[in-house]
Amino acid sequence: MDIGKKTRNVGKIIEGKTKEVAGKVVGNKSMEKKGKAEIVKGKMRHAVEKGKGTFRH
Repeated sequence: MDIGKKTRNVGKIIEGKTKEVAGKVVGNKSMEKKGKAEIVKGKMRHAVEKGKGTFRH
């Protein structure tokens, strides 16, 4: 797996978690939902990259 893409995907997951928690603290449901969506997006991209690495070998 490309280290740059892996780092970017983990960054998305962390960014999403931050938005989710901030949304909960502030009481902003929209921000909370966007954070959850970013977490899912980051995890999906991470899984795709992991799968690409499996097929390369």
